[in-house]
Amino acid sequence: MEKWVALVLLLVFWKIREGFGVKAEEVTYDGRSLIIDGQRKILFSGLIHYPRSTPQMWPDLIAKAKQGGLDVIQTYVFWNLHEPQPGMYDFRGRYDLVGFIKEIQAQGLYVCLRIGPFIQSEWKYGGFPFWLHDVPGIVYRTDNESFKFYMQNFTTKIVNMMKEEGLYASQGGPIILSQIENEYQNIQKAFGTAGSQYVQWAAKMAVGLNTGVPWVMCKQTDAPDPVINTCNGMRCGETFTGPNSPNKPALWTENWTSFYQVYGGLPYIRSAEDIAFHVTLFIARNGSYVNYYMYHGGTNFGRTASAYVITGYYDQAPLDEYGLLRQPKWGHLKQLHEVIKSCSTTLLQGVQRNFSLGQLQEGYVFEEEKGECVAFLKNNDRDNKVTVQFRNRSYELLPRSISILPDCQNVAFNTANVNTTSNRRIISPKQNFSSLDDWKQFQDVIPYFDNTSLRSDSLLEQMNTTKDKSDYLWYTLRFEYNLSCRKPTLSVQSAAHVAHAFINNTYIGGEHGNHDVKSFTLELPVTVNQGTNNLSILSAMVGLPDSGAFLERRFAGLISVELQCSEQESLNLTNSTWGYQVGLLGEQLQVYKKQNNSDIGWSQLGNIMEQLLIWYKTTFDTPEGDDPVVLDLSSMGKGEAWVNEQSIGRYWILFHDSKGNPSQSLYHVPRSFLKDTGNVLVLVEEGGGNPLGISLDTVSVIDLQQNFSKLTLPSSS
Repeated sequence: MEKWVALVLLLVFWKIREGFGVKAEEVTYDGRSLIIDGQRKILFSGLIHYPRSTPQMWPDLIAKAKQGGLDVIQTYVFWNLHEPQPGMYDFRGRYDLVGFIKEIQAQGLYVCLRIGPFIQSEWKYGGFPFWLHDVPGIVYRTDNESFKFYMQNFTTKIVNMMKEEGLYASQGGPIILSQIENEYQNIQKAFGTAGSQYVQWAAKMAVGLNTGVPWVMCKQTDAPDPVINTCNGMRCGETFTGPNSPNKPALWTENWTSFYQVYGGLPYIRSAEDIAFHVTLFIARNGSYVNYYMYHGGTNFGRTASAYVITGYYDQAPLDEYGLLRQPKWGHLKQLHEVIKSCSTTLLQGVQRNFSLGQLQEGYVFEEEKGECVAFLKNNDRDNKVTVQFRNRSYELLPRSISILPDCQNVAFNTANVNTTSNRRIISPKQNFSSLDDWKQFQDVIPYFDNTSLRSDSLLEQMNTTKDKSDYLWYTLRFEYNLSCRKPTLSVQSAAHVAHAFINNTYIGGEHGNHDVKSFTLELPVTVNQGTNNLSILSAMVGLPDSGAFLERRFAGLISVELQCSEQESLNLTNSTWGYQVGLLGEQLQVYKKQNNSDIGWSQLGNIMEQLLIWYKTTFDTPEGDDPVVLDLSSMGKGEAWVNEQSIGRYWILFHDSKGNPSQSLYHVPRSFLKDTGNVLVLVEEGGGNPLGISLDTVSVIDLQQNFSKLTLPSSS
């Protein structure tokens, strides 16, 4: 009897699923497009990375993407978040991949799941968990048995999770595409024949998982059948050489809406007009899938950003770091999507031809047998508008633009004609922290050689020593000095990102590199004692590397250390016996956690200007309303910040761009991190920061109307 009841309940469950429109959909493709349930589709997609926002933000982000005319949400899968130790998995909170996909499904959109599991994405170590580094004999992303074992194991884990939740389209779920590997052709030559063998293996392994949906490889012209090779970049309508088979469609998996920003760098501003031009050109040249990288960039919380990459990610995307509309980009693309979809049947079924309209002008026409017709008229002249003749009519084309004629007669959209009102970000201060009484401090400790237990007769490589547990590694040395000069020059060559040097507990200075150089040199005059001295050098990484061949061999940390009196007289300390400490004392004590506060010697704020390696703590209440919350850290130097034990990311205010400004000064605090009252803010400051200048602000946007100049507004950015 119980078996019959169970069977009836199962049948009822499936009927309910069908009643809510949950049914299996066959996803295939031909040389024109993806085919879903027998229907060719032109699809617009946007990347939203679930761990770069919060579960509380996901519904609104997805809703705005849908409202903006997207059909698909694309995301990477972040291996190092989900498998921090071999066989130990984490899918909680911001890591809830299944929850993210189900939210997309609930709002009626499709999913492209880019498993990788190498992702790059300006994410630390390209998404790889650092424990891979310690697997004997491993070589990443090539025909290496150890790497292939772990890659297949994780890929299978993710695919099986999706299957168990019924999330593939073949099961009635939203996932219509999956990706294996990521821009591998950029490094393939470094591996020779083994690289080609790896591509074949990866494709076969992925297809063998039987997801029931197609797989893609981006920027991989030799993607083996049936895997589709796709384009990444800003101008795929011009640069894509096309699918490697006439039976595969032209798919654009990354259309960069901006570009990632590094410390010391300026934001890359890509106009709505330029994005629209290249999307339209790709469609005109038989493209059928365009994905925006990013549609919402979000925040690199914690220490997840790769080398030198700022905490805010793709803030210039159609949805900014906080999920607010960035206009006119969002609205202009929404209008483009609507026009393309209005004539998609003819675009997918019609015969395409192109023809010249002038020296720098070109036309594309899609025409069906019954007479339905769509035209794209392109002006490639960047400086001049022109008038062209098409089917006995005159059309004025703006500089560097494409006009879309859904009926081959009337212009419905021009890529350079922006009708959406621009908006501006408004920063509203809510609380300052200018009172000394607001703050407590904890002084970190400079370790000496005698305080260390890890020793080596050489300078250790930093990443292999810290194992991604900290940005910081102390190099300590006790040495005898007997050179003739009393003030030699300390010369430190480093392949890390920052170095701070201390002699006999006295700070003598620091130096840093930048995103575009592999190493830097710290050279400072120092006062030393004749006889025994203690040297402590704090080496810091601002993110792990995220790409390149042989990533497992990458070197970081100190390369050489020397005291120089003259060209003839110097003391080379490189091959001395060094002592090491991973991380700062405050990190080891986890001073940012509430339960540890009773054991921490917090004291009243001291002389701010003279303090190095200091931890600051204060409290604040949550601003009223729903506007995004940020901390303005423009008075600080370099470090990391936590709110209620959750890291909101690194900051580096002192590293200015070419205009003399910090690359980022506002740091997002998601409202889901906050309580109504008594929120705890903790910062670690390497030096040069003043916490009394920090403020708590909210962010909103306002349309730029013609009478904008008459308005009195708070500060803006």
